[in-house]
Amino acid sequence: MPQGATPDLPDLSAVDAEIRQLALATSASELHGALCGWLAGGGASLRDWPARVMVDPELAAPVEGGALDRLRITSAAQLADRSFEFSLLLPAEEAPLAERSGALFDWCRGFLGGFGLASGASPKLSEEAAEALGDLAKLAAAQPQDEGDEEDEAALAEIEEFVRVATLLLHGDCVLAAEHRQRLN
Repeated sequence: MPQGATPDLPDLSAVDAEIRQLALATSASELHGALCGWLAGGGASLRDWPARVMVDPELAAPVEGGALDRLRITSAAQLADRSFEFSLLLPAEEAPLAERSGALFDWCRGFLGGFGLASGASPKLSEEAAEALGDLAKLAAAQPQDEGDEEDEAALAEIEEFVRVATLLLHGDCVLAAEHRQRLN
């Protein structure tokens, strides 16, 4: 990896395997959404993050260097990187549309939970970020459709990009703006 480049997320199957090992009742996409929501809402990037985002203090911290630990480190680095290289942990493009859209909606549900835990009931958000958060809530309530055509594929790609940008916007409002205010004081 070139110096300054953000690392890639661990493989979805590696994250899934570690989730099963820890007997977590969530999908890899939903857990990644919860982690990103936690980080975007101002939560700390700590090794015991699953216990925090799943609100279960009994959960063991992921193995250092394991898939869930790398997921945290990479997600935090991608969110902090100004090059907008942030990516969502979702099934590959070859997966059926229903599986990919379902995972995206799961990701949004996880994001909302993690974001709410970290940011509290009334985070300071710009009008755009508040609207984006509302749109993420609508996506979290959506249901995947069984079949689709090229138009549906294009729509899913647009929704993925929206979720990615909305996450960066919320992270900017809750984390980067707060860090900027601290530097000014």
